[in-house]
Amino acid sequence: MKFFFQSVIVICLCCGCSRRVDDPIEPKIQYAVQDKYLKQLPSPFAPLSPEERAEDWGKEMVIGCGFARTLDLYQAITAFKRASLLGPPSPRDLECLYEILLCYYLGQRYAEVVETFEGSSLEGVDDAFPAFFDLLTILYDSYEKTGQEEKAAVVLHIIREKQPKLEESLSLYSAFMQGDLNTLCAHSELYVQEFCELYRSERRSPRHAQWLSALLPGAGYWYIGQKQSAATAFLLNGLFIAAAWHCFNKGEIAAGAILTSFEMGWYFGGIRGAQQEAKLYNERLYERYATPLMHKHHLFPVLTLGHAF
Repeated sequence: MKFFFQSVIVICLCCGCSRRVDDPIEPKIQYAVQDKYLKQLPSPFAPLSPEERAEDWGKEMVIGCGFARTLDLYQAITAFKRASLLGPPSPRDLECLYEILLCYYLGQRYAEVVETFEGSSLEGVDDAFPAFFDLLTILYDSYEKTGQEEKAAVVLHIIREKQPKLEESLSLYSAFMQGDLNTLCAHSELYVQEFCELYRSERRSPRHAQWLSALLPGAGYWYIGQKQSAATAFLLNGLFIAAAWHCFNKGEIAAGAILTSFEMGWYFGGIRGAQQEAKLYNERLYERYATPLMHKHHLFPVLTLGHAF
């Protein structure tokens, strides 16, 4: 029991002396595009002529675009691939490839986006290509999602040189997605500053949750609003401590030692659990405020696209 109380003191001192900083979080922010949004966007390519529509590849292109507009992306990709295999003339071949790539992107199949692009004729396009900046946006997001940071940085550099506002939007998007509060709170936009202030005012400190649970089992859970978990932790720890104390007083050293070992597991597990729950609380809080804000200011890359099908 002496070791138990010594451990409590050490934990409290360590937790209490730690600096107040923003603890790292791993938010999971999702956004799914809707077909009504896509229908509002024009195609970057010239409409097919009656002669092109009469060709087998042209018929497949029409079918692919029809499926794509309703987000039936599997059928759309199949039709666009058939159109590509039927050998459309240049530059319609680039159009087929781009439509396949866009379908993969909208379906959140980022590895397939990269695979479709790399080694294809799309690698050689420049800003004369009608969907050039949309292509760069898609590539940047896909490289980020697949963990290819160096390639994403190269794409972002190209965007910065030609479209600095788009680059700023994508950089801000990445900071939000990564939970990079240092970058966000240093940003000059008022709405970003307000977001940081709101999040920091309502977040819960995992360190505080730790030392509260160290001082009083269950207090860390109460601090983050989990009252049932707090009551359970308090009662379990109290029962084990009381039982161990009773055994030691009765001279039942072996039973007391066993109960103390169980209590140590519950006690330190509760400290660790409160810390993890505080982190999860912060992540859900961050997501709740960040997601509508990113939607409102069109920070999701898919919302910066200027064209669709």
